[in-house]
Amino acid sequence: MTPYTAEALAECHRKITPYIHRTPVLRSRLLDELSGASLFFKCENFQRGGSYKIRGATHALLVKMEEGPLPGVVTHSSGNFAQALSLAAKNLGIPAYIVMPQNAPEVKKQGVREYGGRIFECAPTLEAREREAARIGRETGAVFIHPSNDPWVMLGQGTACKELLEEVEALDFAVAPVGGGGLLGGTALAAAFFGSNCQAIGAEPLAVDDAYRSLKAGKILGNATTDTIADGLKTVLGSYTFPVIQEYVNTIVRVTEEEIVGAMRLVWERMKIVIEPSSAVTLAAVLREPALFRGKRTGLLISGGNVDLGRLPF
Repeated sequence: MTPYTAEALAECHRKITPYIHRTPVLRSRLLDELSGASLFFKCENFQRGGSYKIRGATHALLVKMEEGPLPGVVTHSSGNFAQALSLAAKNLGIPAYIVMPQNAPEVKKQGVREYGGRIFECAPTLEAREREAARIGRETGAVFIHPSNDPWVMLGQGTACKELLEEVEALDFAVAPVGGGGLLGGTALAAAFFGSNCQAIGAEPLAVDDAYRSLKAGKILGNATTDTIADGLKTVLGSYTFPVIQEYVNTIVRVTEEEIVGAMRLVWERMKIVIEPSSAVTLAAVLREPALFRGKRTGLLISGGNVDLGRLPF
């Protein structure tokens, strides 16, 4: 049974609250003027582990622990969920085995190690990641938790938007990045359950626009390449996330690599906070479609701030 109710999301939030930060919502007068909208930045770059993903990772682990003792957990991730699951598992006293592509940012590998996760590197393909995770599961008995395509993970990610809606009244839009769909799906559920006519909107790199195309086609489509600076958004929608996005999301805005870098630089320079490229797609989307957002109270999910400072794009 899919646990998509307001009560389930509220209960999820209650369970994970001891393990997460309630992150701040920031404003920028200049970015309001530039966009023509009233922008509210939900800053998950200040979250434990540096991204929103500790929410879903913690919730999934707590649910699995209710079913019985866990000998360990395993996942595959390019970085943020890898760190999140490592930290969540450390908090709960469970071994974490993390499969990461060889080209994952070094700052994210370092974070996994610092949080106690054991890294297994593989080729940068989904097939290689899944194969290695399956091998580890067989050999260790570790339970696999998908970075996004898991109903308990998706509910956990939705608590970020739930907090935003509790703090900011009468939001018209909640804009979330979309890769695997966990954050956008969770955001859409929170907007539907706790918003007042609040619409969830996805923001996606044009270079990996599978979510946009999948929504148009009515079925999950893949990407020919993963050539985007937004390394957290290279994954595709899954069997749990896609139906939720189909039901609750009508609009996904695609942005170019140049627009992502420009938005990232704006936030660094004007708001004085560190965000990663995957986070910048939300502001890039607002700036790309001024007619859509003009005059609207718009929440932006700033998904994370785990950046390799030696490889900045500006």
